[in-house]
Amino acid sequence: MAEDIDADVVVIGGGFSGINTALELAEQGITNIVVLEAKYLGYGGTGRNGGQVMAGIGHDLNKVKKHVGEKGLETIFKISNLGASIIADRVKRYDIDADLSRGYGYLAYNERQTKTLRVWEKEFKAVDPDQDIELLTGKDVQKVVGSRVYTAALKHMGGGHVHSLNLLLGEAKALTSYGARIFEHSPVVEVTYGDRVTVRTPGGTVRAAKMLWACDSFLADLEPYIYKKTINTYAFQLMTESLPDSLIEQISPIRGAFSDISPIINYYRVTRENRLLFGSATRFIEYTPSDLAEWNRKLLLQIFPYLDKVKIDLAWGGPMACSANLFPQIGSLPEHKNVFYVQGYSGFGVTPSHIVCKVLAEGMSEGSARYDLMSSIHHMDIIAKDKLRNVWMTLGKTWNQASGYWTGRR
Repeated sequence: MAEDIDADVVVIGGGFSGINTALELAEQGITNIVVLEAKYLGYGGTGRNGGQVMAGIGHDLNKVKKHVGEKGLETIFKISNLGASIIADRVKRYDIDADLSRGYGYLAYNERQTKTLRVWEKEFKAVDPDQDIELLTGKDVQKVVGSRVYTAALKHMGGGHVHSLNLLLGEAKALTSYGARIFEHSPVVEVTYGDRVTVRTPGGTVRAAKMLWACDSFLADLEPYIYKKTINTYAFQLMTESLPDSLIEQISPIRGAFSDISPIINYYRVTRENRLLFGSATRFIEYTPSDLAEWNRKLLLQIFPYLDKVKIDLAWGGPMACSANLFPQIGSLPEHKNVFYVQGYSGFGVTPSHIVCKVLAEGMSEGSARYDLMSSIHHMDIIAKDKLRNVWMTLGKTWNQASGYWTGRR
């Protein structure tokens, strides 16, 4: 960026949150929008995640019940199923080549988790009765996924998977078709709040009536009020070599995406190139494995031992911002109601970002009851998050693993 611009809205962050919110606003007729990205579009979690198109928002809706009440929880549950349809509509409307594929499997390792999937089956069918949703147990699990480690699989053909970077780039192209402007390699160096917000970059400034912080795990203390409300953890993925059709058919007869329902999940999917993408995170202790490929490969072989001769072509990882209640955060700054924020997807960002940003755009334009509801959820500060990051994450992971026994997730 090498100019000074006046805009209606300035967005900081070129991932799903920033681009999706801007696109929602543009579709409503608010088109004088500027998006500033410090690196390049999709540099963060948007460009390196597993591409899972799942149902739901957050890890456990009951964690926000005390803030929104029974009726509020029902509202959030109803909108939590919108993500897959929003993505499908975007792909179709803007002709985005994002490898969108249908078919998802939620997987159980034991009878406690199977019981949880039975509850999910009823809930999913109640929200979307026309969708192909079926709980499979015993040997029937292998009709969905070729592994013997699972006791049950909840097949949900409304979910699936997507090439998330291509989806983002398609959405960004759609945004610019409305006249919005996107500037990559334009880091923010100073923000001055007021009736009109001034955002300065090394090459120029943007003055706007409204602003959105959409930096998630890369906020880096640019806005202290929201920076202290999330903490970064890390996820790691690998990609196999291209596999023969027969092996892909064995791994996934529905060519779908999958995740177990443990507090910290393994997730995987087959790609259009017949590769298997597999990811996870450390279970109890927060650390970065010295060999990402080998670390993930061991987890992969626990599920698919017959892939022991398969070559690993790629391995990578990166940060993702977690909130204390593992639920996405939206709202505005207490003293600056024209400055909004969105962050804290806690590892589940592809699909929820499309839901959350629709609600956020409602709040940024004319307001809505849904925005008032979701922005009313309390966002707890995380004390000494930088100095004690490994300690807090280790304690949090250990607690979630232990509590999983009585929540049906272990």
